[in-house]
Amino acid sequence: MSTYTVRGSFPARDGPQQFEQEVEAPNEDVATERVYSNFGSQHNLKRTQISIDEVAA
Repeated sequence: MSTYTVRGSFPARDGPQQFEQEVEAPNEDVATERVYSNFGSQHNLKRTQISIDEVAA
């Protein structure tokens, strides 16, 4: 599995919050899904509220 760096933003109380997270996944699609899952559970966000700008290996 490769390590992917996922960058994006999500709405917070003080405006958009930028994030950068490293995820181990077999491909970019799985890395994106894991970020949606993690941020959704940790920050109580829906997928439509999370904006992913870049997925880099």
